[in-house]
Parts: sequence; C-alpha cells; structure tokens
Amino acid sequence: MKTIPKFVLRKAEPEDTSLVLSFIRQLAEYEKMTDEVQADEKTLYQSLFVQKIAHALIAEEDGKAIGFALYFYNFSTFVGRPGLYLEDIYIQPEHRKKGYGTIIFQRLANIALEEGCGRMEWTCLDWNEPSRQFYRKMGAVTMDEWTVHRFTEETIRKIAAGNL
Repeated sequence: MKTIPKFVLRKAEPEDTSLVLSFIRQLAEYEKMTDEVQADEKTLYQSLFVQKIAHALIAEEDGKAIGFALYFYNFSTFVGRPGLYLEDIYIQPEHRKKGYGTIIFQRLANIALEEGCGRMEWTCLDWNEPSRQFYRKMGAVTMDEWTVHRFTEETIRKIAAGNL
C-alpha cells in the first residue's frame, strides 16, 4: 500500500536562512544562472528577518524541506493598492507534479488577499515552458507588451554619483 506524503508549507524562520540560500542556489543552477548569485547568509538574514523587506515560505514533504517561495510587496499606482510580487518559487525536481506548486500559489493568493493586494505578479524565463504552462493553467496572463528593465548595483552607483 502506497503512503501519501505529508506536505507542509510554513513561514521561514531565522534558522532557515542557510536553507533558503541553498534553494536559491538550486534554482540558479536549474536556470543556468549560478554565476549571478551574490546573496549570502548575512544579507539574506538581514533582508528576511531584520528589515523584513521580503518573506519566504518553506515547503516540506514528510518533514524534509523540498522547496521554497520568496515574495515581497510592491505597489500599483493604477490599482492604488499593494501587490504581492513572487520573486522565486522552487520545488526540487523529484518532488514536482505532486500539486505542491498549486498549494503554494493558493497560500500566496490568501496572503495577497489578507494584505489587501490588488495583484500578484512574477516573471518566468521564456524557455521554461513547463512553468509557463502551469501558470497559464491557473489563469495567469502573460504581459508580453511589457519589457523588464534593470540597473545593476554598479549602474545605480554611477547614476547616484551623477556619472550618466
């Protein structure tokens, strides 16, 4: 007889800092972006548990951590309310297709409603078709007419110093 795994989704605690960083690195490896990870335990701890500018959820199956979601709040001037921005969601490959992603999005949707958010947003790499299909199945709308722009820290320093 096959046993049904016990799935738990909980808020990350300060002692989970190294675990969250580990999942960030696993996600970066999956996305072929390991060279872009600059986060370390100290800055992650500061951001999540001291400044509280971001929040993380830990996904566990039978007491073993198998993934995470990291989110923060932004603001929509058009909606006039905050939005929940999902920065990252990751489930280890061997634990996918069990419905855990849906459970995570349900929890995030409930958090968004509790916080009065008018939107939930995230980005997805163009080549990640399994994730894109999953998001579409849930009713996500792709914002093809928008282009993401970014300043790196180096560029921010140049601009702040007036070196345009």
